[in-house]
Amino acid sequence: MFNNLRAAFVVPEIRKRVGFVFFAFAVFVFMIHVQIPNVNVAAWQRALQGGTFYNFLGFLSGGALQRLSIIAMGITPYINASIIMQLMTIVLPGLEELAKHGGEEGRKQINYYTRWLTLVLALVQASTMTIAMRNYGVFYDNSLWFALFVIITMTSGTMFLMWLGEQISDKGIGNGVSLIIFEGIILRYPTYLSNTVKLGEGGGLNYLGLFLYVSIAMVTIVSIIFMYQGQRRVPVQQAKRVVGRKMFAGRSSYIPLRLNNAGVISIIFAISILLLPQQAISWFSHGNTGTAASIALFVQTWFGPNTPIYNIAYFVLVVVFTFFYANVVVQTKDIADNLKKSGSFIPGIRPGQPTKEFLDRIMLRLTTVAAVYLGLLAILPSILEQGTGVTTFYLGSTSLLIVVGVALDTMTQIEARLAMRDYRGFIKR
Repeated sequence: MFNNLRAAFVVPEIRKRVGFVFFAFAVFVFMIHVQIPNVNVAAWQRALQGGTFYNFLGFLSGGALQRLSIIAMGITPYINASIIMQLMTIVLPGLEELAKHGGEEGRKQINYYTRWLTLVLALVQASTMTIAMRNYGVFYDNSLWFALFVIITMTSGTMFLMWLGEQISDKGIGNGVSLIIFEGIILRYPTYLSNTVKLGEGGGLNYLGLFLYVSIAMVTIVSIIFMYQGQRRVPVQQAKRVVGRKMFAGRSSYIPLRLNNAGVISIIFAISILLLPQQAISWFSHGNTGTAASIALFVQTWFGPNTPIYNIAYFVLVVVFTFFYANVVVQTKDIADNLKKSGSFIPGIRPGQPTKEFLDRIMLRLTTVAAVYLGLLAILPSILEQGTGVTTFYLGSTSLLIVVGVALDTMTQIEARLAMRDYRGFIKR
């Protein structure tokens, strides 16, 4: 890894791309510190303390939400829009045809739809957050015009981050949106680490619990790398070909089926579904003493984070979404049809429907392992917090999964560009 990084800084093209990524990171950090005016900081901090969903959004935005900056919503609306468009390509035949056979123009058209959907979702989220913040007395100016100003400002911040992510993908290295989320998590790590180290009241340290937590965290990182890079290689044999008077033997290859096809999407889906209703109840029950307040207290007592019911629901949702997303990403029917059209086959398996059924059985086993692993990984922070006394939310498994995955993807792209440079030099000689 270090040899590849050193070689990357030697190559001018890659060095320029890496420099652009760091420049974009600097712009992102600058935008975090550009705050919305007329904010009652004390009231906003009280609102943050009462909302776990706010903490989750702040964890993805690099602390922009805690500062209530113009990019307070982060890149979350774009992530949701991308996921919705992926699901729509399966449901709507027109989009499915555009994605499969549209080529580069089809991809541009889907990106165009994704941008507009991002704008709609950003407006909805900004409007909801602004109404909730007005109820909490966060703004000194409660006029309608200022509320519209806040909505337009936060929506523009999200659209700017979407544009910045596309620029990173085009002029830098790696996936731009993933790198923005990666930077947001890394920026919060010094704060999370200090909060994790401060165990117990009065600053006392539970060294045994801290050592146990660090050990489990290291094992978790190793397991994430294994699950992220693990794959099942299904052997494929190409049929013999006759060209003129010559017969060419079929070549052997394989289909790489990833162990974890859902990545971190299933965890983000599950935690959003669990936390958003709780946050909405706290929004509308704020300042009330009647039925709404009683419902909010009941939900927070029995369904709040770290409760048994919450962890069970969290685990089940992660498992369900992992299966669902894996079926969306990996289309075994298309794989079987493409093998049949190209004259290839899996040894011992007939082409067509038997190949699809064989791939379905493999995917079922792979997805079962990945779903159970991700479900346990999702509830691991709560288990560690109760067992070791360490506040594990600050260094949770979700952040580790995102950071490790993005780092591995970026290193893979750097290695690919280095390999292209080597081949180009060989051809020139």
